[in-house]
Amino acid sequence: MASNWGSLDQTIIITLWVTGVAFVLISAFILYCVVKFRYREDRKAKYEPENPKLELWLTAITTIGVVIMLAPGLVAWQDYIDYPEDALEVEAVGQQWTWSYRFPGEDGIYGNTNGRLISSKNTFGIDPSDAYGQDDVLVLDNKVHLPINEPVVFQLRSKDVLHDFYIPQFRAKMDLVPGSQSNLWFIPTELGTFEVACAEFCGTGHWAMRGEITVDEAADFETWLSQHPTFVEVMNESSEGKGKQIVQSLGCVACHSDTGANGIGPTWRDSFGNQRNFVNGEPINIDEAYIKESILNPSTKIAAGFASVMPAYNLSDDELNAIVEYMKNLSAE
Repeated sequence: MASNWGSLDQTIIITLWVTGVAFVLISAFILYCVVKFRYREDRKAKYEPENPKLELWLTAITTIGVVIMLAPGLVAWQDYIDYPEDALEVEAVGQQWTWSYRFPGEDGIYGNTNGRLISSKNTFGIDPSDAYGQDDVLVLDNKVHLPINEPVVFQLRSKDVLHDFYIPQFRAKMDLVPGSQSNLWFIPTELGTFEVACAEFCGTGHWAMRGEITVDEAADFETWLSQHPTFVEVMNESSEGKGKQIVQSLGCVACHSDTGANGIGPTWRDSFGNQRNFVNGEPINIDEAYIKESILNPSTKIAAGFASVMPAYNLSDDELNAIVEYMKNLSAE
C-alpha cells in the first residue's frame, strides 16, 4: 500500500537469517555435546575455568552477527525519518480519543500554534495573529484523504497523552509525544480506504481511537480538500447549527455514538427527553439543563454502568446550545 518500506522487509529477512542460522548452530552444538559427552563410569569431567581462545572466537562471531543485524536497521531507520522536501505536508493531531488534520493553505506555510490557544473553536491552537495560519485548511473529523503516488509527510502532535499514529496496511507508525513534533512519511500506491489506529495505550477509550485514510486520484483529492474550511472561516462562523462539528472536533464522538449503540459513554440517539439511571440518585429526564451540566461538570451525575472518565469542557453558551440542538435532532430522527 506504500512504496518506500522495502528496506524494512530486507532488514527483517536479514534478521531472520542471522537468528535462524545461530539457532540451528547452537541447537546442533547442544545435541553434539549431549551425545558426545554423555555419562560414562570411566569418564570424569574436566574443569577449565578460562579459555581465552574460545572466548575470543565467541566475542568475534557474536560481534559480526550483531553488526549484520543492526546495520540494515540503521539504514532502514534513516529512510524512515529522512523525508523528501517536496512532499505534501499534513498535520495529524491526536487527542483522547480521536484524530484531526490540518493542511497548509495556498501559501504552503503552517500558522504557528500554541497549546494555550486551544479551545472548542480553535481546536488546533493556531495563533490568530499569524498571517500564515489564516488560510490553513482544517479537517475537523477523523477521516482524511491523500493523493495517490505522491510523497506525504505527516507532522504529528498530541494534545494530551502519548499516542501512536498507525496505518496497518501501510506498515507505518510513529509515536505522538506531548510537547514535541514527530514526523512520518510514505507514498500511497493503491486507491482505497485504510484504517488509522492508535497503537499506544492512551486511556479508557484507546480501543475506539480510530480513523480513516482514503487514497484518491489527484483531482479527487483537490476536490475533497476544497470542501473543508480554512482557519479564518472557522473562527468567523457562528456556532448555530454546528453541534455535530463541535462534538467531532472535541472528540466526543469517540465515546458517545449517534447510532444507538453505547460505547465508553451512553449513546446520544433517542436520549433527549428519556429517563436515565444514575449511580447515586433517582432517575431523571435528559433535558437541556442536564446536558449542559454534564458537559461543564461531568462528575456531578454518573450514568449507571459507565465509568467517570469524561473531562470537563469550558464552552460558550452558543456552543452548548448547538450541542443540545444536535442531540434533540438525533432524538427527533
